[in-house]
Amino acid sequence: MAKQKAMRPTWEGHLRLSLVTCPVSLYTATERTADIHFNMINPKTNNRIRMQSVDAGTGKPVDRADLVRGFAISKNKYVLLEKEELDAVRIESTRILDIEEFVDASEIDRIYWDEPYYLAPSGKTGIEAYSVIRAAMEKQKKVALGRVVMHQRERICALEPRDNGILLTTLRTHDEIRATSEVFDRTLPKPDTRMLQIAEKIIEQQDAKFDPSRFTDRYEDALRELIARKKKGQPVVSEAPEQDEEKVVDLMEALKRSLKGGGGPSREKADRFLEAQGRTAKPKAKKARRKTASRKRAA
Repeated sequence: MAKQKAMRPTWEGHLRLSLVTCPVSLYTATERTADIHFNMINPKTNNRIRMQSVDAGTGKPVDRADLVRGFAISKNKYVLLEKEELDAVRIESTRILDIEEFVDASEIDRIYWDEPYYLAPSGKTGIEAYSVIRAAMEKQKKVALGRVVMHQRERICALEPRDNGILLTTLRTHDEIRATSEVFDRTLPKPDTRMLQIAEKIIEQQDAKFDPSRFTDRYEDALRELIARKKKGQPVVSEAPEQDEEKVVDLMEALKRSLKGGGGPSREKADRFLEAQGRTAKPKAKKARRKTASRKRAA
């Protein structure tokens, strides 16, 4: 059996709680290597296209090793910063993950949660301190808040026990969150009672336990199948799109069809539910009368 390749840490440093410190390593908790990535290819030569750094003024290519970072202060004017100057302003959290406070996880709005990482002890030195910090958080049912510098940016992070280690999740700052008023600027109408009852019933019917294995990227699956067929030299034929059933414009009609599981002429299930709530399906009766009248005129 082939030996599994060791994971490379994203960040290495020390976890510190007051006067207690221990060496730790940070690893990404999500897998990206399985994602499908494309290269830009020249179909005439079958060669990859190489991206070049080009001077916007002269149009000539520039070696990336000669480039520096610049901050725009006005049009075509920049403050240039050398690597040594950027290194000089590094703060302590570049190598120290300092725990500042402990909160209940429920106090952190889900909109602030960002990227997950695994924080593991680095080597045998300080593993006892790591274990004590983790166990104390688990016993107190608390989440630790701290700061860590990754990719030249200081991030607020939340630490919580997970299995035999610690899960670290970076948090978005308050300034990064847009106010809901920027999007939800309309006053919603009060829902019709009958429609609301049907919608609640649909939710009850589709109640389930969350199982992440059931949710896959169907687009990536289709891409893999396409690539496999092309690799074998098999023809790729576009399938005709499925014909959608008759579109339902009326909201009540859509809710009724959804309640009985997807369409068709029968409304019995929806009607029985409404009757059980002490209501009648009046729209159905009106439609039936209209049909009868139409037949009489035709006769």
